[in-house]
Amino acid sequence: MRAGAAAVLALLALAGCNRDDPNASRPATSRAFPRPYRPVSPSSGNGFSTEVKRDSLNEANTVMDLANIREGTTVADIGAGEGYYTVRLATRVGKRGRVLAEDIDTGALERLGTRVERERLDSVSIRHGTPDDPKLPASSFDRIFLVHMYHEVSEPYAFLWRLRPALRQGGQVIVVDVDRPTDQHGIPPGLLFCEFAAVGFRLARFELRPELQGYFAQFEAVGPRPEPSAIKPCGAQASAHAAIAKTS
Repeated sequence: MRAGAAAVLALLALAGCNRDDPNASRPATSRAFPRPYRPVSPSSGNGFSTEVKRDSLNEANTVMDLANIREGTTVADIGAGEGYYTVRLATRVGKRGRVLAEDIDTGALERLGTRVERERLDSVSIRHGTPDDPKLPASSFDRIFLVHMYHEVSEPYAFLWRLRPALRQGGQVIVVDVDRPTDQHGIPPGLLFCEFAAVGFRLARFELRPELQGYFAQFEAVGPRPEPSAIKPCGAQASAHAAIAKTS
């Protein structure tokens, strides 16, 4: 009886430790990085039914023009869903360019694969990522697109840290999102700037665009990539960090 009681007490103590550990619910691959101090929007998907509406606003062409996507450009479309940007990027970059479509949703990638085959998009490849790692090959992309998906990233510091080496020299990360709380399918620009700056990115361009029903932000990697333990998480001081990012 005493041995059984001791075992129960040990299990209760372990459970209590797990409740007190803020990292207990995080992926093991993210625990070397700071915990983000913000809620996360649930995944909303990117179905084909929205494409006519988005095209009526000239969304994709506006973003590709702002990002200077042209024939021969190599692009990673992160959170590609069922391929709204993927197929339009493939047309823009042509046979000399490449598009890698990445997502964590296996079902969406399967449907996108069917679409790629049906539309014979030979320049497109597909990759399955994880929530804290897009699994991109190093030094491979002129542009990395994060369109209406960054607010769903639950481990932004690990995610951006692992994404950064995939940029070629002079490459840029493109974010399209909406200025509203992160649990309402958007992210305030100040917080966005802060999280990117924490991993060694400089804001190169920021524009509010009615075609996007939100904003366009363009980032460049500067200096060495920080060690995970040196990354300072963003919290209430995001606006101050944003001001620094704009002027540096």
